Amino acid sequence: MILTADFHTHTPYSHGKNTVLENARAAKKAGLKQIAITDHGFNHLLFGLKRKKLGELRAECIEAEKLTGVRVLMGMESNLISLDGDTDMKRDDWGFFDIYLCGIHEVLKYKRFSDMYNIMFKNYTAYKFGKKPSGKVIENTTKAYINAIENNPIDILTHINYKCYCDLEEVAHCCAEYGTYIEINTKKRHISAEELNIMASTGVKFVIDSDAHSADRVADTKIAEELLKEAEVPLEAIDNIDGRLPKFRFEEYKRKNL
Repeated sequence: MILTADFHTHTPYSHGKNTVLENARAAKKAGLKQIAITDHGFNHLLFGLKRKKLGELRAECIEAEKLTGVRVLMGMESNLISLDGDTDMKRDDWGFFDIYLCGIHEVLKYKRFSDMYNIMFKNYTAYKFGKKPSGKVIENTTKAYINAIENNPIDILTHINYKCYCDLEEVAHCCAEYGTYIEINTKKRHISAEELNIMASTGVKFVIDSDAHSADRVADTKIAEELLKEAEVPLEAIDNIDGRLPKFRFEEYKRKNL
């Protein structure tokens, strides 16, 4: 298994250690065709990307692509901020970006207090105390994910079920229907082999991403390789390995709607 592209990396525009160019050089060294720079979304209270910096970030992506020959996509790991499926990447932001990631994170500005309580607080409390979340917590998180997928042209869901809990099969069905990829994140083990098998049974497609916060982790696949040895997921279900590249919905949606 050889990684073709790494679609989830961070830079100092949020809280990564290395520059866009350094990440791109690491991608080139690893033999990747593409890399995405996907800093945290605007509503992250500690590490959020600033809208006033988008032009500067775009310029760095263009320069890094020119210097390395690796395609450098400008993206964002947006935040899911409501049970209705709102994210902090607004339609007015779309023109800046090539790729649209979305995940659930802590320390966010949520749309409403009730969204913060039901998405972050309830999930994080269960995680913190090692308790099985209630059916209502799972139902709410599942609803938020599905609303987000249905209402936004999201390319990739990041580290699903990390400090949050949903019905993975139901969310995967929705992803398969709408063409959203589910990430196998190699920064942290966020799903089990059994959970991966359950999601794969829906026909959903996956990408392997490093979630690199430093250039030395760009293209890292160790956790994914370990997980796939335990699971029964065909490599054909992973669209960014062995020379393959995904067909992302955001690019096509923008072409038709902007």
